[in-house]
Amino acid sequence: MLNGKEVSLPEMLECRERRAYKQREYIQQYKCPVISFCMNIPGPVKTTPEIRLAFHDGKMQMINALAEAGYSILDSDEIHAVTGDEMIICVDCPKAAYLKDITSKIEETHPLGRLFDMDVIDIDGNKLSRSFFRKCLLCGRQAQECAASRRHSVEEMQEVISQMLSDFMR
Repeated sequence: MLNGKEVSLPEMLECRERRAYKQREYIQQYKCPVISFCMNIPGPVKTTPEIRLAFHDGKMQMINALAEAGYSILDSDEIHAVTGDEMIICVDCPKAAYLKDITSKIEETHPLGRLFDMDVIDIDGNKLSRSFFRKCLLCGRQAQECAASRRHSVEEMQEVISQMLSDFMR
């Protein structure tokens, strides 16, 4: 079970609006794609000290991968709030698809990558889709299918996430 301050639906909606506004602002200002990174945590508790450490590790993986690929970060905004940890970065990159390849690789190979939500938005404001479906943490089916049908309880999901975080921190 994740222990922390619970978030209300209005707080989450406001957070999403703020994130979308910042994404549009960066795209308009720099005419470059944007990466929006936050944690994929079901339920009303969106951050804990352990989740924040996982976020930091994912952020550093992303920053290092961008540097290795030769892409510069033009601007960034990092927020740590009750609604969750997030980072929005504008990247000097000729094609958003290159960024999607980088973020998808991190999501697939990092021990906590399944908890990472690294969205790439192109200069037209379109979110790029991954070329594969993510698997459910509990049963291995398509995650979107399980989420839509509410196949698993929030408590079950949080238990698995807590164990993942605990294993990673060791």
